[in-house]
Amino acid sequence: MQGYAHLAQEERYHIEALRKEGRSMRSIAAGMGRCHSTVSRELRRNAGQRGYRHQQADRKARERLKAKPKCVRMTPEAAAFVDARLSDGWSPEQISGRMKAEGMPAVSHEAIYRRIWLDKANGGGLHRFLRHSHRKRRKRYGKNDFRGRIPCRTDISERPPVVDERSRLGDWEADTVIGKGHRGALVTLAERKTRFMLAHPIMRKTKLETANALLHLLSPIAQWVRTITYDNGREFSDHVRVARALACEDYFATPYRSCERGTNENGNGLLRQYFPKSMPLSQVRPEQVRSAIDKLNNRPRKCLDYRTPKEAFRDAILDEGSVALMG
Repeated sequence: MQGYAHLAQEERYHIEALRKEGRSMRSIAAGMGRCHSTVSRELRRNAGQRGYRHQQADRKARERLKAKPKCVRMTPEAAAFVDARLSDGWSPEQISGRMKAEGMPAVSHEAIYRRIWLDKANGGGLHRFLRHSHRKRRKRYGKNDFRGRIPCRTDISERPPVVDERSRLGDWEADTVIGKGHRGALVTLAERKTRFMLAHPIMRKTKLETANALLHLLSPIAQWVRTITYDNGREFSDHVRVARALACEDYFATPYRSCERGTNENGNGLLRQYFPKSMPLSQVRPEQVRSAIDKLNNRPRKCLDYRTPKEAFRDAILDEGSVALMG
């Protein structure tokens, strides 16, 4: 895998020129051989009052790099913060990024890992707070879909391109997390722009219970629901009722292409820390799920510049309210 390299001035000129032509961030990134999030982050961080200009952007990036604080030794205060956040389920990278975002003395995630392994060698238990993935994902592409047809299904290929850009609030992804032995399930939702998550337990994975859970979660925030992109499970067969109640559009991802709902899939993986695959979900209470979701929504994310999903969701609501007032 090729290592990450900072954008060069020529690349910033390329971004400026193509944005003036109205090209999308994904299109620009593809032509540069870069990830679209790199282009998105560049535009967000280095644009000025007159928009994005490559010379100004290059100067701002250099100034930011020059002013970047050097890593310091872990002070007792920093160690206390690290230990507390680890116990909350934060990763070392999240802790390091949040410390920088809050103006605390910078401690690299490598230093945090060193502290964890030293603590383990001395008989401590900090390592137990780390998240691990033990199983390889099973490749399922190239197989036929035997799960039946979903009525009134609209394919993701017809979804508006703006959803791919993550530039607006209200585009959600939906899925279910299944308990051991198919006993109980969690209906999960993730908002694409802010990574804000919602979840609710159901006893059986029927279309009625699933639709009711979706409405329970989204009805209070219906004004911030524009689209829902579903997995192809038959439990989402009552999607038309959900769309009508919420006045939104819905789409279905390509079968066995979980990358098309990457935000939700990642969130489900994080949720498994609290509800592992070895655990039946038929007896899980709504308050248990809310507690786990609240912890996830209050963890800083690198893709959000170490803001939490809760903070990002709140800020997006305020931003849209300001635009509405200006209009």
